[in-house]
Amino acid sequence: MRPSPMPSSMSGSLSRALDVVLVAGVALTAIELSLLPWDDPSLPLLIGLALVFLIYVGTGVLAWRRRPTNRMGALILFGGVGVYLAGLQNTEVPALVAAGLAGSTLILAVLVHLLHAFPSGTLRSALSRWTVGAAYVNSLVLQLPGTLFGPAGQGNPLFITELPAVADGASALQAFVGFGVMLATAYVLIRRVIDARPGQRRVLTLLYGFGAVAALAISVIAGVLGRALEMPPAVVGGLQLIFIAGVPIAFTVAALRGGFARTGELDELASWLGSASGGRAPLSAALARALGDPSLTLWFRMPHSDRYLDEHGNEMAASELDATPPPSRGSVPIELGGGAVARIAYDAALIVDPEPVRTAGRVVAIAADRERLIAELRVNRSELTRSRERVLDARDQERERLARDLHDGLQVQLVLLAIAAQQLAGDPAAPSQLAARATHLRKEIDAAAADLRRLTHAVMPAALVQHGLAAATEDLVDRMPITTTLGLGIEDGDCSPAVERTAYFVVAEALTNAIKHGSPTRAAVRLVRTGDILEIDVRDDGVGGATWHGGTGLRGLADRVDVLGGRMELTSAPGDGTRIRVELPCVS
Repeated sequence: MRPSPMPSSMSGSLSRALDVVLVAGVALTAIELSLLPWDDPSLPLLIGLALVFLIYVGTGVLAWRRRPTNRMGALILFGGVGVYLAGLQNTEVPALVAAGLAGSTLILAVLVHLLHAFPSGTLRSALSRWTVGAAYVNSLVLQLPGTLFGPAGQGNPLFITELPAVADGASALQAFVGFGVMLATAYVLIRRVIDARPGQRRVLTLLYGFGAVAALAISVIAGVLGRALEMPPAVVGGLQLIFIAGVPIAFTVAALRGGFARTGELDELASWLGSASGGRAPLSAALARALGDPSLTLWFRMPHSDRYLDEHGNEMAASELDATPPPSRGSVPIELGGGAVARIAYDAALIVDPEPVRTAGRVVAIAADRERLIAELRVNRSELTRSRERVLDARDQERERLARDLHDGLQVQLVLLAIAAQQLAGDPAAPSQLAARATHLRKEIDAAAADLRRLTHAVMPAALVQHGLAAATEDLVDRMPITTTLGLGIEDGDCSPAVERTAYFVVAEALTNAIKHGSPTRAAVRLVRTGDILEIDVRDDGVGGATWHGGTGLRGLADRVDVLGGRMELTSAPGDGTRIRVELPCVS
């Protein structure tokens, strides 16, 4: 059985926040569409730009939800901001047009950022940080002089005055910086492709190739196809929209699928290791989430054996983990100190390259060894519990046999002796003195038989063996010398014999102690099954003051309850009566 991930309150808050982002994206799209000039001939392109913004929002939310600690989702959403700003310059609201003109080329800087940050969402080198910083300066700062001091045009609320020299100089500097950014980006990407493992190289080449072409196409298409080749604006704009829309889809697919993409999610394992152990998901769930394989399972190696255990104590041989069928499954070891402490079984069709799985295993090796020890302790405790249960069951069976022998053997003999004594006492030929002695003997035998019946009942009540817990408890309550109420929410046979016997002895011991030491006037017994738990509640209005150390009865019952995996509570304040509550796992 595979454990499911345990969502934390933080992950729930993130999920709700992303839902809000998605709804806000739809609302912003509707607002932008309502502000567009619907009589403009290029309206289809303007609507397409608004829809591309929705693509960025949807893919960004998906990537962020699937990889909460990875920044790729946030970057894609930020790219959507750039697309939205570019669309605002087509509205007829001056303030929005000004914002659109200021951020019209922001998407180019975000695209460079995505290329450098893939797959982890972070910039891993000083060259990448400087390059991305230059890209943002180029898009947000060097873009402004042409808008502020360029040729006067209608619909430009940012225009101040015409300063051709300033505008042309800024444009030339922007082109130079842009060329340098793309050159540095190309160098970084080529180095990553060369350094990548064979299983990753194909994914990187396709993604980086598309990203670089998209960045060039978005900035060059308008100049080359529009001005040089004089293509219609609808064709130029349509081609740009295709590349702009393809960027978030390509990066989201690469971030969420494939063996290479998982290497970028190892920071999630670091976050898992750094979180408080009491509130974090199991290790297998953290690995499954980081590697993107919901079918992933973790198996811990037993010492001096080729057997493996999962987190629930299920066993499997190493040969079974490495078995070929089904061929879509793979398995890699987690090694620590030169030996394997665990194995990760994963979907080989989803994660083609096993190297990211090995890397993840190295990250969590110490945690896996700790989990292995916990699983081993859990199995040992389970075996100890089963052993104690077998001892308890054997003891109860022996008590049942002893009670049966007393009832069917010695008690029958006493009854026969009592009949013989009665016959002797009633014999007319017997002397009067002998008859009197025979009558006295019969009474003694009757008393001994009564004592034997009480002893037999104490060893193992016949009602419990023959009818079950409910009937035996009713019989016990009926024989109480004080007013005792009984609340039953259980049917005979609801629980296993071991649980029913333990429950009966708890009630019997609690009532016996109350009569002997508590001087109560009333008592109450309650037996209720709630789900898979049998709840036992016995209380009285006696003097209280009972403790675990007052005798062996309660301590022995507590041990018996513990054997079955139950819980026992004693509340007995002086002068306030005594209450014993027990919860037992009820297995029918």
